[in-house]
Amino acid sequence: MSCAALAKPMGQTDKSNRQIVLASRPVGAPTQAVFRTERRAVPVAGHGEMLLRTVYLSLDPYMRGRMNDAPSYVPPIGLGEVMGGSTVSRVVASNLPRYRVGDWVLGTSGWQDYALSDGTTANVVEGLKHPSWALGVLGMPGLTAYVGLLDIGRPARGETVVVAAATGAVGSIVGQIAKRKGCHVVGVAGGVEKCRSAKEDLGLDDCVDHRGDDLPRRLRAACPKGIDVYFESVGGAVFDAVMPLLNLGARVPLCGLISHYNDSAPPPGPDRLPLLMGTLLRRRITVQGFIVSDYYVARHAAFAEDMAAWLAEGSVRYREDVVLGLENAPAAMIGLLEGKNFGKLVVRVGPD
Repeated sequence: MSCAALAKPMGQTDKSNRQIVLASRPVGAPTQAVFRTERRAVPVAGHGEMLLRTVYLSLDPYMRGRMNDAPSYVPPIGLGEVMGGSTVSRVVASNLPRYRVGDWVLGTSGWQDYALSDGTTANVVEGLKHPSWALGVLGMPGLTAYVGLLDIGRPARGETVVVAAATGAVGSIVGQIAKRKGCHVVGVAGGVEKCRSAKEDLGLDDCVDHRGDDLPRRLRAACPKGIDVYFESVGGAVFDAVMPLLNLGARVPLCGLISHYNDSAPPPGPDRLPLLMGTLLRRRITVQGFIVSDYYVARHAAFAEDMAAWLAEGSVRYREDVVLGLENAPAAMIGLLEGKNFGKLVVRVGPD
């Protein structure tokens, strides 16, 4: 679909509200069959409400966990419910004094064209040349990179930092912040083109393609002094290659394990937990899982100020992978879990 096909006049509304709902719970990797598109009447804003029209929808790895009927840090999506997700929308109608028709609003409308909001989970987006950046470098992924690296990883000048998914929404920001801190930064990414971009566009010192042969040997060659900070979001074979290289006192911020999100059974092979625990003990390694929402109140203001300055001066670059059309969200989500995205994955749902 071309951008021209989305260019409806501002204020024009469709006769129905497309919604993509969770039709069934996936076993293993999700397929198109777990999603269903429904059409409903466009809702009407009542007292204390506003009507939002979705322009940009964020797709993020955590959404896979919400498809399971299992406890997590975010509640599961019920069968038949609209898939959840962060959005940047336009206000179409408002009965709330803080919000005016035409405002850009960051909210949680999910996978649909229109949604009602009482404003409690919405914020006006102001002063952004690219409003969709509120879903990425200036939003949750950017804050994840910021607090995970700086508060948990605590990199020092001259240390070696390795970042998984180095060209993804979070990893690309982690690597650039680590370079600002004077570190030797090595990325791990899937494919020759992503590794090239990690070095040439993001300024990383090296990048290792995890799809190539003998990952442990190539990672060791890229980290001759070992690894002081490993920003983990992948798990699997990447962590297996990293673990022997972790230095005394290394820090491992853990924000995700995307290589395991589709697992329906424990991985095969011997129990490696004793090896892991012994390594953590002998080398005094700190592994800390974190959920970015826990840091929002304390760290968001500093993050927003720093990131805006870094973007303005060009020391942090940002790349979006934009998919056109709400109908393409399921395929894009499936691709995200397979590592097919290149940068922050965003769905362009409607016109500006």
